[in-house]
Amino acid sequence: MVSTRHHPKDFPPPTTPSSASDGTKYVVRSSSTPGNGNRKGVHTPSMVVLAWLTISVPLVLWDTGYVLLRPHSMPGGKFHSPIWTPYALYGTIDYVYGWPAFDARNGFTAAQGLLNLFETAAYVLYLAVVYFYGTTATSSGRATTKKVKKSLPWFLFEEKVVPGRIGSLALLIAFSSSVATFSKTILYWCNELFSGFANIGHNNLFNLIFLWIIPK
Repeated sequence: MVSTRHHPKDFPPPTTPSSASDGTKYVVRSSSTPGNGNRKGVHTPSMVVLAWLTISVPLVLWDTGYVLLRPHSMPGGKFHSPIWTPYALYGTIDYVYGWPAFDARNGFTAAQGLLNLFETAAYVLYLAVVYFYGTTATSSGRATTKKVKKSLPWFLFEEKVVPGRIGSLALLIAFSSSVATFSKTILYWCNELFSGFANIGHNNLFNLIFLWIIPK
């Protein structure tokens, strides 16, 4: 049997609450002081981006409608006039939108039109989040606590923020959609480059610049 009666040193006395007080130095407490990590971030939408999306979204839907409703939206079709009359000219500038691509059953036109729907839906969601969850920004760039009267002029011309997690979500949606738009534009140009400019190579420089490059 092991005995502790002749242990060379006495056992230390039991730890009391007062002697354990030094252990509190390892406890990390969160602070509620303003300016620390508990402050919510905000997303500040660009007024230029909001104006651009407000104009471009209806135009993209117009373009997508023409693409997905072919041949009824093309010259001679029952839906062509007056909604898609300008495409009678544009179809002769870019054969992707004209009869040559349709007769050849070129699937690129409809494929990029279908992607436009998803891209546009994301932009509409972003605009909706900014409108319904946004609020006027204070001079310090934070969200105001006052009640905001929302309208189209407020949406387009006043400095505003979308606070909290919903603001982060709005920023993610806008960024992802812009990447999709940029990628689709590069894809469109590459399609022409690697096809030997089969759809636009017949144009003169004036038509190419003012009727294809600028509209794109």
